[in-house]
Amino acid sequence: MKFIGAHVSAAGGVENAPINAHAIGATAFALFTKNQRQWIAPPLTSKSIEPFRLNCERYGYGPAQILPHDSYLINLGNPDRDALEKSRNAFFDEMLRCQQLGLDRLNFHPGSHLNQISEEESLLLIAESINMALDRTQEVTAVIENTSGQGSNLGYSFEQISFIIEHVDDKSRVGVCIDTCHAYTAGYDITTPETFKDTFDHFDRIIGFGYLKGMHLNDTQKALGSRVDRHENLGKGLLGLEPFRLILNDPRFDNIPLILETPDETRWPEEIKMLKEII
Repeated sequence: MKFIGAHVSAAGGVENAPINAHAIGATAFALFTKNQRQWIAPPLTSKSIEPFRLNCERYGYGPAQILPHDSYLINLGNPDRDALEKSRNAFFDEMLRCQQLGLDRLNFHPGSHLNQISEEESLLLIAESINMALDRTQEVTAVIENTSGQGSNLGYSFEQISFIIEHVDDKSRVGVCIDTCHAYTAGYDITTPETFKDTFDHFDRIIGFGYLKGMHLNDTQKALGSRVDRHENLGKGLLGLEPFRLILNDPRFDNIPLILETPDETRWPEEIKMLKEII
């Protein structure tokens, strides 16, 4: 089964996200459980938690179809100890919010070394941060998203993600989300059946499909290996539609949220319909 959706608005309360997903014909969705531009948000209460669960049940969204995303402010590899502590507290809060909502995964960008420490030192801080959050929560999987490698962002290679996973104590609660735009601009060509096969054979060898907990389906404005993160609507960028046809017809990508983060939200119903039709 392919679960296809988009990162929908939770404005007015998280309970509105499943309603918004249903309205665009989605069978999966992503959301922010708090304002992604603020460090601190009011705790979730039963006034939001219970309607969220009821709306998910009403519209047929189980945990395997929902991919929450944490705040973009968080940097779990920050070399500054005070800033790192702030990020770790915020990440724990996000994991806890997912636990309260009955969700089983939280997608996050791994972090940045800010050109102040080595990549390996920062990757070890990220793994340590994950371990701390897992120790304080239950059942929620920390899902590492690959990046384009823009600036000092880490997680742009499968090897870096594998290194983080290697240093996470509870490997049953760590996973990966692959963003198609990020993969391509990080240097992984997925535009032809041959290069797509090579890329995901490499992914399976280095990380393993058992860790794949979600995908972001985005075209790209920027070139292969450019290390620049600029999403584009499907078929309007340099990827074209072939990678998405391959994903939608490959059983290795079954039963995980396949989430659009394309820039023109008005096209999401059309894009979701198109993706369903190419299966």
